[in-house]
Amino acid sequence: MKQKNTTQPPAGGAVLWQLFSSFFRIGLFTFGGGYAMLPLIEKEVIDRRGWTDRQDILDIYALGQSVPGIIAVNTAIFLGNRMAGPLGAVAAAAGVIAPSLVIIISIASFFQQLQESIWVLRAFSGIRAAVVGLVAAAALRIGLRTIRDKRSLALTSVVFLLSLFTSIHVVYLLIGGAITGWLMYYVFARKEVH
Repeated sequence: MKQKNTTQPPAGGAVLWQLFSSFFRIGLFTFGGGYAMLPLIEKEVIDRRGWTDRQDILDIYALGQSVPGIIAVNTAIFLGNRMAGPLGAVAAAAGVIAPSLVIIISIASFFQQLQESIWVLRAFSGIRAAVVGLVAAAALRIGLRTIRDKRSLALTSVVFLLSLFTSIHVVYLLIGGAITGWLMYYVFARKEVH
């Protein structure tokens, strides 16, 4: 992945604090984790901080999805590493994980009481519905920026249908997508040129 010409944060401890605090804010205000975090990540790292651009974030998401772990944490690690090396990766990952850790430990202490509260149950019902909207919006935005021709539309459709109607593991779909993408855009495109 090539380095983009983006606004760089201050050097040293300031960049580590910016990475931690930015990803802490993302982790704190996102319910549903994973894909529900993607819109907040984009607002923070592209619109607010200018650390990357919309095309590059798609590559980071693809890379974050193709390695083990949660996409939001993987994205934080990749961006943190780009901004400030290994310490930046640790700062960004710690920031995005810390709110969930604190909230889960707090909820675990009062789980029985919370589980029986009608107000909490109603709130979580609304949160679940909002998470579906956030994930759908993230999928639509990524799709609109990624699907640029008939080949990518065909590949997207096939993978969508396979994931919806079969039990093929996500890893195999990603590997198949990578191989198919390479064949479509490298091998076949070269043959068309000749």
